[in-house]
Amino acid sequence: MDVKAYMQGLGQQARAAARQLARANTNAKNSALLAMADAIESAMDELLAENKKDLDAGAAKGLDAALLDRLALNPERVAGMAEGLRQVAALPDPVGEISGLNYRPSGIQVGKMRVPLGVIGIIYESRPNVTADAAALCLKSGNSAILRGGSEAAHSNQSIARCIQQGLQEAGLPIEAVQVIETTDRAAVGELITMQEYVDVIVPRGGKGLIERISAEARVPVIKHLHGVCHVYIDDKAEHKKALDIAFNAKTHRYGVCNAMETLLVAAGIAEDVLPELGKMYLDKGVELRGCAKTRSILPGIHAATEADWDEEYLAPILSIRVVDGLETAMEHIHKHSSGHTESIVTEDYSRARRFLAEIDSSSVMVNASTRFADGFEYGLGAEIGISTDKIHARGPVGLEGLTSQKYIVLGDGHIRS
Repeated sequence: MDVKAYMQGLGQQARAAARQLARANTNAKNSALLAMADAIESAMDELLAENKKDLDAGAAKGLDAALLDRLALNPERVAGMAEGLRQVAALPDPVGEISGLNYRPSGIQVGKMRVPLGVIGIIYESRPNVTADAAALCLKSGNSAILRGGSEAAHSNQSIARCIQQGLQEAGLPIEAVQVIETTDRAAVGELITMQEYVDVIVPRGGKGLIERISAEARVPVIKHLHGVCHVYIDDKAEHKKALDIAFNAKTHRYGVCNAMETLLVAAGIAEDVLPELGKMYLDKGVELRGCAKTRSILPGIHAATEADWDEEYLAPILSIRVVDGLETAMEHIHKHSSGHTESIVTEDYSRARRFLAEIDSSSVMVNASTRFADGFEYGLGAEIGISTDKIHARGPVGLEGLTSQKYIVLGDGHIRS
């Protein structure tokens, strides 16, 4: 296969489909999403059979149990994909929304209209359900999509793609609005991220290695976050139970997610009060603790934290703990070691909470809440394509609105500039 020619063809088709989607009304997009959901449920047996091919091939290649679990489909997960499509159909359509319309002294009206980005390329690993999720969000926001799933899920992704295209066809929308790259050749990714004439935005979803590669090589704007080194700071004005509940939940609710806490900072004035109880809670849960010298004097027997630990995204039951002098030292630590994802302060002091919100430069900053809330569904977005730690265009969880842009509109009635 001539990969370059193949990818150029996909790009041309995606660009043409994007122009048609831009004028599609909400009913047509919702009809397509609901038809996709029905098609996925009807194709349950086929989807599970194709997924078994991927699982068998993965097991033969020696993929670990965690990766095989992410790859696996079962009746519940297939039903979940269909339900996800229906949920996106129920969300408000951001396209065409007009805001800030005001009269100017000249008599014209000036405002902004929300519009699709155009063509979105999404590169992801392992989870086949991302194929349906990404298709749904791109379609509802009026964008065409070129999807590149991991080679380990090739059979599953192509089977899901057939359901998606069936839904598009039934709703009278171009089937090229969602295209799943068929080749597993890695060169296809290199082409996708450099096709500036056809692709408007790239969204990588996967491990740090994948995202670093995409960020380094892309000629198309990228919406991304590399990793999540998230912090919780327990201030000496924190309420005891809140501190325990938040710090425990932020680490142990789920380990392998980007919004899990990886470093706990505790003010010296409260450390001897909360750390013994909190340390026992972590150890009982099987969490390995790595601490600074002061932390180890309060929790004897835990591992010493190295300088590298403060920059580590463990994605595992491991937590680094540092006792700090107070708010200033905590914020200095976060500024130095944070990945810009999510940070939280636990305090009853209003002024300190306001300073933390104003001065911490991350995509989500919280007061008296677990970092695990940094999620599109929890933020009321309905669904998300990923989380962005960039500062331009979209930041934080990226939902439907994050997959659109705004253009100025001007309304006149024969107005001319004098």
